Amino acid sequence: MTHASKDKYLDSLLAAHATRLGPALADPSGYRVEIYYTRIDRDARNRPHLTEYHWPEGPSSYFYPASTVKLPAALLALEALNDLGIPRDAVMLTDSLPGISPATDSDTSHPSGKPTAEHYMKKIFMVSDNDAFNRFYELLGQEGFNTSLHRKGYPAARIVHRLSMPLTPEANRQTNGARFFLPGATTPLYIQPPRYYKGPVPGTPFPEPEQAGKAHYAGDSLMNTPFDFSMKNRILLGDLHHILRSIIFPETVTSRQRFRLTEDDYRFLYRYMSRLPTESGPADPKYDTAEFHRNYTKYLMGGADSSVRLPQGLRIYNKSGWAYGFLTDVAYFADFANKVEFLLSARIYTNSDGIIGDDTYDYETIGKPFLRELGTIIYETELKRERKYKPDFQRYQN
Repeated sequence: MTHASKDKYLDSLLAAHATRLGPALADPSGYRVEIYYTRIDRDARNRPHLTEYHWPEGPSSYFYPASTVKLPAALLALEALNDLGIPRDAVMLTDSLPGISPATDSDTSHPSGKPTAEHYMKKIFMVSDNDAFNRFYELLGQEGFNTSLHRKGYPAARIVHRLSMPLTPEANRQTNGARFFLPGATTPLYIQPPRYYKGPVPGTPFPEPEQAGKAHYAGDSLMNTPFDFSMKNRILLGDLHHILRSIIFPETVTSRQRFRLTEDDYRFLYRYMSRLPTESGPADPKYDTAEFHRNYTKYLMGGADSSVRLPQGLRIYNKSGWAYGFLTDVAYFADFANKVEFLLSARIYTNSDGIIGDDTYDYETIGKPFLRELGTIIYETELKRERKYKPDFQRYQN
């Protein structure tokens, strides 16, 4: 039901809109641009038939995935809970690892004041919360996280560190214990001991040096060498695109690639992957919408720009990420009003001064405008495309 197209349709489409896409299109290698676009055609039984386009051709350059790793983290955490018979809303208390990671036994953003896996997932998808990812990294353990992704057909994945915590590789091999309780209970439903991964660095070797920039900061010192990402998280854009496809269209992937989720899990994911910070409900985390505006995590078409108004009826189910000059977004677009849908994933590197760690990147002038225009161009094209059968979006409505 999935066909990888070899024709030049996407090349021609991008070339026709080169002016709108800016300098990155003229130098995709320098900006490390990569795009996956999947066209969706439904049949009379509403089954999706997918045609996938990839641009540009050739081997992929390295990119730092930043917060996009939170997508597989949330999915694998759901799997782990299901395997253990733990409900999503069970209280999840994380034990401390002295000198590495503190205990987490409260969450003021939850109505009960206690952390739950479900609430962490809401934070991941609504505002890309780093702390929530770290709790799942610790729940899964470095070995469990990577082994699970490799078994699902993503052997290049290398998830080896928490986010926004400057720890050594050795410290990141250690993960905290955790305890789960049913709401209101005092006896643990499940106790997970702390873990230590002794094995080799996960992930198949990358075909080129995993570097970026011409200089980087090590503490306060400027080093005149590229920044080495070989001990940083890695996951390919194509893998992220296919992971998203396996959630939106689980029937199009093999049982090995499918995540072990319930129908209720899928409905929960669809609700919060598309929910905006401005749509926070009574049981959701509350956010300052001046900072966490409606497009805060919507890069493709939204441009992470509060002034952009997306078409009424359009929902974007996505996970974005940004760090070290890299911007990435992996998204499924569903326009309920116009019956339009497609998958689009893209990444770009924007760092004109070549220095990693100076917090001077070209996100606002090149990166975000590129992703905004790319999403808009594909959306406008899909609006005009004739479809024999309109999609039934009932699965995604909640």
